[in-house]
Amino acid sequence: MRGVEQTASDQTSKDTPEDATAPRQMANAIRALAMDAVEQANSGHPGMPLGMADVATVLFTHFLKFDAGAPRWADRDRFVLSAGHGSMLLYALAYLTGHEDMGIDQIKNFRQLGSRTAGHPEYGLAACVETTTGPLGQGIANAVGMAMAERIMAARFGEALVNHHTYVIAGDGCLMEGISHEAASIAGHLKLGKLIVLFDDNGITIDGPTEITVSDDQQARFKAHGWDVRGVDGHDAEAVAAAIEEARATDTPSLIACRTTIGFGAPNKQGTAATHGAPLGAEEVAAARKTLGWSSPPFEVPSPILDAWRDAGSRGQAEREAWDARLAGDTNGDAFTRRMGGELTENWEAALATFKETLAAEAPKWATRKASHEVLEVLTAALPEMVGGSADLTGSNLTLTKAQAPVTRDDFSGGYIYYGVREHAMAAAMNGIALHGGLVPYGGTFLVFADYCRNAIRLSAMMKQRVVYVMTHDSIGLGEDGPTHQPVEHLASLRTIPNLHVMRPADAMETAECWEIALKRNDGPSVLALSRQGLPALRKEAGAENLCARGGYILAEADGNPRAVLMASGSEVKIALAARDALQADDIPARVVSLPCWEAFDTQPQDYRDEVLGKGTVRVAVEAAVPFGWERYVGLEGAVIGMTGFGESAPASDLYEHFSITADAVAKAVKAQLRR
Repeated sequence: MRGVEQTASDQTSKDTPEDATAPRQMANAIRALAMDAVEQANSGHPGMPLGMADVATVLFTHFLKFDAGAPRWADRDRFVLSAGHGSMLLYALAYLTGHEDMGIDQIKNFRQLGSRTAGHPEYGLAACVETTTGPLGQGIANAVGMAMAERIMAARFGEALVNHHTYVIAGDGCLMEGISHEAASIAGHLKLGKLIVLFDDNGITIDGPTEITVSDDQQARFKAHGWDVRGVDGHDAEAVAAAIEEARATDTPSLIACRTTIGFGAPNKQGTAATHGAPLGAEEVAAARKTLGWSSPPFEVPSPILDAWRDAGSRGQAEREAWDARLAGDTNGDAFTRRMGGELTENWEAALATFKETLAAEAPKWATRKASHEVLEVLTAALPEMVGGSADLTGSNLTLTKAQAPVTRDDFSGGYIYYGVREHAMAAAMNGIALHGGLVPYGGTFLVFADYCRNAIRLSAMMKQRVVYVMTHDSIGLGEDGPTHQPVEHLASLRTIPNLHVMRPADAMETAECWEIALKRNDGPSVLALSRQGLPALRKEAGAENLCARGGYILAEADGNPRAVLMASGSEVKIALAARDALQADDIPARVVSLPCWEAFDTQPQDYRDEVLGKGTVRVAVEAAVPFGWERYVGLEGAVIGMTGFGESAPASDLYEHFSITADAVAKAVKAQLRR
């Protein structure tokens, strides 16, 4: 380092114009931009950027491997701002280091409509944003997934192509959230040595000092999780640099507790919650400029300081160019590039088509979770980029295949992660794996535990990531485990998330088709809702067309002009078919429509949807779940046979009878409407 920096106790900058490249002066550029942007927007969180500017400066100027001229370089270090409310820290760093898509106009338009500088970092808006953060704790769990992916890809392609760190800035709030405990636990267990968390230990939350809500010894907690832990003065550049250097040398994940002053430099508000989530105000900004020795007008950075930052932004260029040369000469270079670009290994569709022909010939009566396992046996053999897992339910979710060895702390060459009872961390880590690139993650749990995963699922959808959630035991059909494990509201809840495909296949053939849809979907996540109980084969022909891709289709046509349309998903499609037979016997022609994926069906042309659902017919839906949402298909005059409350503990067959989710109930609902 260039000299010892003052600590937090010495608030006044002593750098002279000749000291423009000193860490404190470079950090003050971050502070000034953050204050100015928040003030102009009259909205934002200045406290964290002011407090962590010194730490970020050390990281970006001395350690972070990146090239601002090629910000998506595959072997760059990942930087995750888990404390996403402090987004101006990231945007300021991107501008200062010379990211092409982060000019000063973006800084001036902070939090404004159409800008890249959203209130919280949003993946896809700016190249510097590795993941969408804001919900506290998600970023650190995403980073765990990125660190997993780095080790897995390194094991497969070698450290000549894959050898980078994942750095995180997290705050007190991130570490309070339960997901941080889950994520820290599995990271320590797997010894993710290239994961380094810089903890903004400022002792302040929105409500005030952290002492009013938490007494945790965070350093002791992370030590217990198997992390390397150290504490430093976050305003001492040399101490921060030494701590990062030491953390990089360990074979475990590292937590560096950086003791900082929130709102550092704002003389009347620093160290208080007043700086957390509101502009400082013009008077306090002026006072902070004086305290920091920053005389430049708003949004202006003196040339010597900006030049020093731009040098930092380009210092990784030579290393990136050397990596490019290694990639060009690597025998697996083309495969690596294809994988990182999200292109799937060739010929997997042919393998799946062959399997579908086998299903058509054999017509197995499998639970759809079993069907999913058989499909996965085919897919994981053909697609080595698939990385599976389960939240301690491998034998129930049936997510492990013969082609997959477990990922362990000593061997990352496998393709299966035992996540333990950590549903939320699993879902968020899968986001990180997908965001890292090169791998297609899927993970299993029971559908009822989707509630534990929901925030991460929502972010998968928001970030348009190809993540597959395998959620079995999808209805009262799981039986004796009772209402705590029987999801009745979860399908409806998940179907409300934009850009999430919820797929509930009715048999093995539909399961294979739903898996094909999920893998081809490179712009969003999918949920596969799968049955515990065995289901008959309803589709006896493979065919070239993926019928489920349209979201809904005519499974069984009426014998004659249809007077009723019966629709269902998953395990209840067989009930609709039985009801059709009963109605036909009473001279009521009825059509059966399978609707495995509402989201896909709703995007079909109106004429196709009208053709499938029919016009002028009686419509009845059946699904072993709350009926919310079915009204869009049955209309206000239609009927839905489903659940009106929670389930019971009993054998599945008894439950269907008890709750009147039967073919007889469907037929009676049709007849009741016809009598109107």
